[in-house]
Amino acid sequence: MELLFLGTGAGIPAKTRNVTCTALKLLEERKAVWLFDCGEATQHQILHTTIKPRKIEKIFITHMHGDHVYGLPGLLGSRSFQGGEDELTIYGPSGIKAFVNATLSATQTHLTYPLHIIEIEEGIVFEDETFQVEARRVSHGIPAYGYRVVEKDVPGALKAEDLKKIGVKPGPLYQKLKNGETVTLEDGRMIDGTDYLEPPKKGRIVAFSGDTRLCENITRLAKNADVLVHEATFGKEDAELAYNYYHSTTEQAAKTAQEAGAKRLILTHISARYQGEESLKQLLKEARDIFPLTEAAHDFFSFPIDRTL
Repeated sequence: MELLFLGTGAGIPAKTRNVTCTALKLLEERKAVWLFDCGEATQHQILHTTIKPRKIEKIFITHMHGDHVYGLPGLLGSRSFQGGEDELTIYGPSGIKAFVNATLSATQTHLTYPLHIIEIEEGIVFEDETFQVEARRVSHGIPAYGYRVVEKDVPGALKAEDLKKIGVKPGPLYQKLKNGETVTLEDGRMIDGTDYLEPPKKGRIVAFSGDTRLCENITRLAKNADVLVHEATFGKEDAELAYNYYHSTTEQAAKTAQEAGAKRLILTHISARYQGEESLKQLLKEARDIFPLTEAAHDFFSFPIDRTL
C-alpha cells in the first residue's frame, strides 16, 4: 500500500504543483490503483509514474469543483484507447454522473470497458472481503465528502513447519486448517486450525479530507488512521481567508490529526501563494509544532504505508 501524489496544488495548476489527484496504490493487496479526485492533466502526471491506467479500478471524487474533476474525461478516454478492458467505478456526489456522461457523449468517446458511476451519500460506499470505504459530508462551499479507507485484517499465515513436526503433510488439509477449521487426521487425531495460525495482520486505514473547513466529520473519518491526507490550502496567518473560502490551515489540519489519534499527517492542496522553499518550510513547521509526524506533499511525493506505522 502506497500513496502517490499526482497533484498537490489548490484551485489552478501551477508550474510546480498540478491540481488535485492522489493515487492509493494497492498493487500487492488487489493488483489495482485507486484515485482520489482527478484534476485537469491527471493523465499527463501519470505519464511520469509507473501507474498503468488500465490498473485504475476505482476513482473517488470528493466534490464537483473543476480542479477535482476536469481530468476525468481525458483519463477515461485514454484508458480506453490504451486497451483497458477491466471494469472501472467512479464514486462521487450528485452531478458526477451527468458530468461524465455529458462529456463522453458530446465527444463521442466510446469506452472499451464497463464504467459504473455511483452517486454517493454518507455511509459505507464500497465494501468487499478486503476493503471498506466510508464517506462523510465535510464543510465546503458545495456538497463535498471526505473518505475513510479501511483495509480488513489479514488472517495470519499457517504455521506449516509446526504441522510438519507433528506429521501433518502439505495437502488439502492445509487449506482447511488455514481457514481455522478443525480436521480429523487418518490416525484419529483432531487438529484445531486456530492453534496453527500466526496472529492476524492488522489492516491499515487511510483518510482523505477533500476540501473542507475544520469539521468534526474529518476527525471521525481519521480516527486512529495510519495516515490522514488533509488539505492545507492556507498557512495559520490566513485562518480568516481559509474560513471564508471553506478551506483549512496547516494548524487546523494538524489539530485534526492530533484529535483523531492519527499516526501520520500529509498536507496537500497547497495554495500557489506559498512559493519557494522557505515558505513551504514555514507551512510544515506550523503543522509540526502541533503534530510532529507531518509531511508536506509535493507532486510525485510517494509515501509507503507500512503495517509497522
